[in-house]
Amino acid sequence: MNSRQPPYRTARPGTEGQASESPVREAVRCRGTDLRAEATARRWDERPLLGPWRMGDRPFQRCLVGGTFDRFHAGHRLLLKTAQRQAQCVEIHVVDDAMADQKAPNIQSLDERMRVLQGFIDAQSMNASLHELSDVHGPAPTHPTADAIVATPETEGQCHLINERRVEAGLPPLEVLLVEHALTMAGDWLSSSLIRRGSVDTEGHPWFEAAWSNRTLRMTGALDSELKTPMGVLYEGPEAAPDVALSRALEEMDLSQAPLVAVGDVTVQTFLQLGVTPDLALIDGQTKRTPLASEDCVDPSSFAHRQHVVNPPGVLTPALKEALSAAFSTSESSLIVVEGEEDLAPLFAHLLAPLGAVVVYGQPGRGAVVQVTSLQVKERCRSLLVLFEVV
Repeated sequence: MNSRQPPYRTARPGTEGQASESPVREAVRCRGTDLRAEATARRWDERPLLGPWRMGDRPFQRCLVGGTFDRFHAGHRLLLKTAQRQAQCVEIHVVDDAMADQKAPNIQSLDERMRVLQGFIDAQSMNASLHELSDVHGPAPTHPTADAIVATPETEGQCHLINERRVEAGLPPLEVLLVEHALTMAGDWLSSSLIRRGSVDTEGHPWFEAAWSNRTLRMTGALDSELKTPMGVLYEGPEAAPDVALSRALEEMDLSQAPLVAVGDVTVQTFLQLGVTPDLALIDGQTKRTPLASEDCVDPSSFAHRQHVVNPPGVLTPALKEALSAAFSTSESSLIVVEGEEDLAPLFAHLLAPLGAVVVYGQPGRGAVVQVTSLQVKERCRSLLVLFEVV
């Protein structure tokens, strides 16, 4: 893509998406280069962005913006800031839960998406209102006061259909403000689905730092107490009967859509005894650094795929990361047998897992720890790994 191309342009029906060259539109296109810088910046400026015009000078009266707005990200901010710059008033129409459920199973609730959007509106001092959207076009085809609508390349066609309906109803067509996609650091379109898959954060940055590529990460002594603190919900139970804690945990897990990741021989073996095969299991043939008796070892044949990796105690190796990546890329169960130790594996597992994954490991003498992968958990894991020594 040409780096000089502005991230949004206006398109009228019948002009095949070409930008109008009126003085106002020319100013809009030139101003767009500032948005390109914002879209590629590592962190977005959250200060109110009032644009080059005073409120009364903005070219449009009321701009419509529609979307799901799941895992509110840099691309969403680009859409809303474009509307803010161009219109005196912005209406944001948010897909309801029924429509969202048809798109993906793990989209945030309407209430949560509305809450995040309202926070953005308040922080930006936007003259904007939130509305629930229960059909594809919403009120746009018959809206009496709207004169603009924001679109991305894949929704531009729907905007032209809206305008056809408006003309049929005797209403003027909406000006279509076409906004280019925000990009990830890898150059892909930043999307909520990419974030839900666990590939990038809401700014489009990978969860793994470039400095870690093909390098071993060694835990430092300063992290010892931090990593001994359970990262998740602790289900207590006697050490001699691990099924007590795991049975309680299973009662509260939702595994209908998310993968189950089990770390540790006792945890994996107990799940199998309970009739539950983890989607991904990591074992090292030990419990509390003591080799297990053969009768207590996990049967590898319980899993569709098996990998062996070397990962010494106290470190996280590229081999472990690659094995985890391969396991998350398949829909069949996977077992990773670690020569060394898998105690630190949850840090890598969370960074590679899709949102909603359930990671379970044993806490010696206390029970089992359950942690659901979320953006916050990924951020904490990344923050901890930054403190590791890169060797």
